[in-house]
Amino acid sequence: MIDEVFADVKDRMNKAVESAKESFATVRTGRANPALLQGVLVDYYGTPTPLPQLAAVANQDARSLVITPYDKGAMKDIEQAIRDMPNLGANPSNDGSVIRVNLPELTEERRKEFVKIVKAKAEDARVAVRNLRRRAKDDLDALKSEVGEDDVVRAEKELEALTKQIIDQVDDAMKRKETELLEV
Repeated sequence: MIDEVFADVKDRMNKAVESAKESFATVRTGRANPALLQGVLVDYYGTPTPLPQLAAVANQDARSLVITPYDKGAMKDIEQAIRDMPNLGANPSNDGSVIRVNLPELTEERRKEFVKIVKAKAEDARVAVRNLRRRAKDDLDALKSEVGEDDVVRAEKELEALTKQIIDQVDDAMKRKETELLEV
């Protein structure tokens, strides 16, 4: 039973780390990356739809992306969704068949703002991991009468070690992204 609780929390914590890394990928560095537009929701016939379901996104060069909509009727909606996207600072243009997004050069001030955003996302991930730890600890406490207090105490120590390891992974990913952002 303890193993099941531990396996479940480990899986969930690893998913939290992956989610944090995906979230970091949406923060713009100096280079264009299709992952920047992963979280864009387009109002497609009244339904918020993720951009990757409506169009192919590719790099044209280091500072521009090309978006090829599957439905040409959605071009205006896609353009509007990109324009409304915070922290991108890009103005998309279309030529009737594709949408081009030229990303402006990042200033020092803008880079520092992005570092703050990444740190906030990392803190959110750490909070999620701590919440998972708390839930797992509650589950372990509920098992005390069935498996014994010594086993639960041992499992709680393992849980603390796992939590520290996972939080360190989040911190490492944050530091890599921060270095990438501040690189000129």
